[in-house]
Amino acid sequence: MAEGPGGVQEGSDRSQRYSTGRVVQLSAGIAEHRLRLLRATLGFLRLEGQLPPVLLALHRWLDSWRGIGQLTIGMARQGFDLQLTRYAEQGWRATFYTSGREHSPTGAIGSAWEPMPWRAVQGAAWDALGEDGPGTSCEGRP
Repeated sequence: MAEGPGGVQEGSDRSQRYSTGRVVQLSAGIAEHRLRLLRATLGFLRLEGQLPPVLLALHRWLDSWRGIGQLTIGMARQGFDLQLTRYAEQGWRATFYTSGREHSPTGAIGSAWEPMPWRAVQGAAWDALGEDGPGTSCEGRP
């Protein structure tokens, strides 16, 4: 198996490669904990209005190209691939698919169109993860 971003082994198993080269299976509890943290982070990014300093710091961290990379790593750990496309000066389309070799428009799990690339990735990730599981719509949720 090829090693993906952050040292995570790509594929369906939940494993982590440490700097020693040793591969350790992640427990289901750790995977579920990561999923809850990812959902919470995405939920906080959706809040609007006057934000406390901690949420402004979260935005400064994730509203960037580095933030796109961090969310992509988190989503890859959940079994998703990202397609990010810029359409001239019109905006960005981010689409998450279930990991695999072939992606089709009908296989999209989460998608968003925004003027800024990080907002598109955040919206598509929120849509893909949904409260009720992957692929559930999050329209109208905070």
